[in-house]
Amino acid sequence: MSDSGEGMDQCEGILPIVSSAKPHAAATEMQMRLSVIVPARNEAAVLGECLRSLVEQSEPGFELGMEWELIVVDDDSSDGTRAIAEAVLREGVVVIDAPRLDQSDRGWFTGKTNACWAAAQRAHGAWLLFTDADTVHESGDLGRALHEAKKHGAALLSYSPRQIVTGFWQRAVMPLVFSELASAYPPKKVNDPASPVAAANGQFVLVEHDAYFAVGGHRAVGQQILEDVALARKIKRARNKIRFRYAPDALSARMYRSLPEMVEGWTKNLALLFPSAVLVAGMQLLQFLLFFGLPLLAMGLPLLVIWQRWAILLVWLRTSWGFYGRVGRSKFAAGDVAISIFGVPLFCWMLLRSQLHHQVSKSVDWKGRRYKVGR
Repeated sequence: MSDSGEGMDQCEGILPIVSSAKPHAAATEMQMRLSVIVPARNEAAVLGECLRSLVEQSEPGFELGMEWELIVVDDDSSDGTRAIAEAVLREGVVVIDAPRLDQSDRGWFTGKTNACWAAAQRAHGAWLLFTDADTVHESGDLGRALHEAKKHGAALLSYSPRQIVTGFWQRAVMPLVFSELASAYPPKKVNDPASPVAAANGQFVLVEHDAYFAVGGHRAVGQQILEDVALARKIKRARNKIRFRYAPDALSARMYRSLPEMVEGWTKNLALLFPSAVLVAGMQLLQFLLFFGLPLLAMGLPLLVIWQRWAILLVWLRTSWGFYGRVGRSKFAAGDVAISIFGVPLFCWMLLRSQLHHQVSKSVDWKGRRYKVGR
């Protein structure tokens, strides 16, 4: 998520102009209020709960198959993803296959943008909601989201879910990542039409149909690894209002189920989220060294007089206050924030690893695919 857009829209200039109209249907054919689109690649572990939470949104006045539809896109899964999706088939639920992905230099898409674009072209909703398979939606959140977008005059509404973390390293590292995101992309600036800052969380992106197709949709950001941010930037640059907020009242998400998966996921994203990833790593490492080094310095140097020891401890208190005040903005549980200092070395390593993959090897791996970056 970069304010300037540098590094995020590197390939925009080579993309063809996309018509604002849907290829397969005129606007008058749209009768539904909402199309919910769930791209899924090898998501058997989480997809069932996600789909159940979505199907249960159907209620009188907002009935699935009448007011809204659910489109699940199987992105060449090799596990039980498709079978799980087909288990919830009913009126208003469709399961489709993503088009074959071209991963050569001529390809326009990543796996996710390919799946999202395929579903968007056959959607019938006046609004499109792109939501990930690892999300669980609270009762009524679809209707409330539509109301919120209209109330604020937003063409794009994105929620940052409550993040579910398990295991020591997820609990220690994830607050660090999200605290840096909160600092780099403050919602107040994202929501300000006069600010160039744009952001979105791909786990929940609700976008008005016409605004989406007017900027080319996922076709226009097809090669972007951070397609959510790139799409939000395009919507905002087209002089549409966007709204972004932390929304534990709407949904939760479990991004990663293991340490290797977390490392792979953040290696893919961190260098794009923070163009100054090396600087962020340096600042984090400095705080880590001060946190543990200052008390040792105050107690371990025999030549220090008492006031000097207290002075060093006061610096330590100020450093600790600043660190935890910053991490506290991540919205994670107090216990996770407390142990986050121990996650700093891993976070720094992931930042540097991500930078190397993007700047040196020019490729990242995700869900069994390798994507070239910087094209």
